[in-house]
Formats: sequence, C-alpha cells, structure tokens
Amino acid sequence: MRRVKTKEGKIMEDGQKKGIPGDQINNPLHGVKLAEILEFLVDLYGWDMLSKHISINCFKNNQTIKSSLKFLRRTLWAREQVEQLYLRSLKKKVPHVSDRLSKNK
Repeated sequence: MRRVKTKEGKIMEDGQKKGIPGDQINNPLHGVKLAEILEFLVDLYGWDMLSKHISINCFKNNQTIKSSLKFLRRTLWAREQVEQLYLRSLKKKVPHVSDRLSKNK
C-alpha cells in the first residue's frame, strides 16, 4: 500500500478508513462501548447464564449494569473475558435467551 497525506497533514495508508487509526481497522471492538457489550450479553444470556460463562461476583450477587461496569472498568482480566465472550457470541450467533426458553416449554 502506498501512503497518502490527508488534509489535516496526517499520513495514512491508501484505502484506510478515515478517522480510524491503522491498528484499529480490523478490531471488531473499535467503537463499541463496554456498556453496549454488557447489555448485549445480559440480553442474550441473562445474568445467571452469564455468571456461568464468566465467574465474577458482580454477575452472581449484585446483578446490575452499573456495578458490573464499575468492576469491569477497574479489572482488566474480567473485561477481557467479557469482550471475548461478546466476540464469540457474535461469531456463533447464539440464539436469544427468550428463544431458548420458549423451546423448553
């Protein structure tokens, strides 16, 4: 690829998306907020199943988005596990929790 200079004077790879740094082009988490990831996982799995996938107390005891976000922002290893579960869930296209419950009836 050849390098080009933008109007702002930044050097970018030709074909690189504007506004996205070169190391973020292939990052599926770029632009996705932690709150959005957590809400997606809670909606998809529910708190009980989520706590079985990732064993942390904020998913077991104090089951709120607010307390979970506070913990995940301070604890890198837990945040990485949540992000990995999110990526796996997107790839697998796991059925929604309501669909799984209706099949069991």
